[in-house]
Amino acid sequence: DKQCSGYGIEIADERVLGSPERGINVIQQNMENGLAIFADKAFDSVLCLSSLQMMVNVEAILRDIARVGREAIVSFPNFAYWPHRLALIGGRMPVSKSLPYEWYDTPNIRCATIYDFEELANQVGLQVIECVALNDGRPVTFLPNWRGNLAVFRLQKK
Repeated sequence: DKQCSGYGIEIADERVLGSPERGINVIQQNMENGLAIFADKAFDSVLCLSSLQMMVNVEAILRDIARVGREAIVSFPNFAYWPHRLALIGGRMPVSKSLPYEWYDTPNIRCATIYDFEELANQVGLQVIECVALNDGRPVTFLPNWRGNLAVFRLQKK
């Protein structure tokens, strides 16, 4: 729809097989193995949407994303969202629309807040160009770390 071209990286067989039908170029690979197949600044933008929290080596992946793209857009569920905090106060792990799994079957191995990610981005040499907290797809400007269930960052290498 946007007249852009690119590549997706996917590990799951069923999603790889369905991608060409939707007009998506996809490479079957585990993101944990890095993006060495791509040259520096090979892309205008690199998107890592709601998957970073499932990665083991987040710092290396962020560095690689910044290497292959002029900028990056990263999103993840905001663990500091107030219903998540309330669940923890009540002694339970949160289950919500943005964290829809029970503690024992979640693919998420990392739980981050907006503030945590800002700090990590700085530590790995990334500049935050923009950060938007969303709640059900709508931007949250007042108390975003408390009221946003999804964090979206636009980044570039410092």
